[in-house]
Amino acid sequence: MAKYSQKLMGKEVGAAAVYAPPHTMTGKNVTVEANPGKGENRGLLKNARATLGSITSQEQPGVKTSGIVTRGNGAATKGITARGPMA
Repeated sequence: MAKYSQKLMGKEVGAAAVYAPPHTMTGKNVTVEANPGKGENRGLLKNARATLGSITSQEQPGVKTSGIVTRGNGAATKGITARGPMA
């Protein structure tokens, strides 16, 4: 039996079966990943970096000292390097 659209004021309000399954723009199905981000899974308690005052559960990452010198700083003596991913 056909499933009819249940639009109300221009929006679908029916059951989820009316909608298309989740997919990418190329038509491939989308899957759910346990850790969709990059790096370690922060959802686990052992990977959480909790801080209480000056006490931390893990060592903090080191300070990034490399970077590229930016242009147009005038007479600036501090803060003239840009740090981060630059393309």
